[in-house]
Amino acid sequence: MQHMTRHILVVDDDPHIRDLLSFALGKAGMTAEEAADGEAALVAIARRLPDLVVLDITMPRLDGLELCRRLRAGPPDHAALPILFLSSRDDEIDRIVGIEIGGDDYVVKPFSPREVVARVGAILKRGVPPVPTPARIAHGRLSLDPEGWEARWDGTPVGLTATEFELLALLAAMPGRVFSRDRIIDRLHGPGFAITDRTIDSHVRNVRAKFPAGADLIETRAGIGYRIGGC
Repeated sequence: MQHMTRHILVVDDDPHIRDLLSFALGKAGMTAEEAADGEAALVAIARRLPDLVVLDITMPRLDGLELCRRLRAGPPDHAALPILFLSSRDDEIDRIVGIEIGGDDYVVKPFSPREVVARVGAILKRGVPPVPTPARIAHGRLSLDPEGWEARWDGTPVGLTATEFELLALLAAMPGRVFSRDRIIDRLHGPGFAITDRTIDSHVRNVRAKFPAGADLIETRAGIGYRIGGC
């Protein structure tokens, strides 16, 4: 069966960067739409939901971090939209802030268009359920549908990004097993993927924050890693 062409929204106030990335994404077999700021991006998303947003942080009118916050607080299809941040600030605090509010990855300017395309491809692959995959994962009050990429708590849908869903599914599929941060990175991104342990910690905090307080969703094993809680 032939896969549909991926549609990417490129949001940056620099037209040269937008054109450069649109060209590179097109060469990789994807379609690209451009927006000059966050407000224009909201209009574009309402008109046609992209498969992923490449999002500059520093922009006039509505910056990338605020746009990300609005999307994550929006309807489920917006809350789950994959986001790759672009920034001219190579600072670890900015990097963690970007991930904590719901970004899936982060690239620092100046960058290679090939690197951005590779990162986009890696994020999109996380949105494709692995084969074989269980039809459904049930653990306590938590249920996960890997085919529909839907998480539910007591039957109520919970909006998760692709990375958050895959992290939770990894833990819930093997209850009782403790995963180190390195092991989680390898399972979600592949061996050698360059992200920090703190990024995994940020994803875990994001997942916990989307479920009721006291849900006992993910347990921290000090000095070791994480495992699914009793739920």
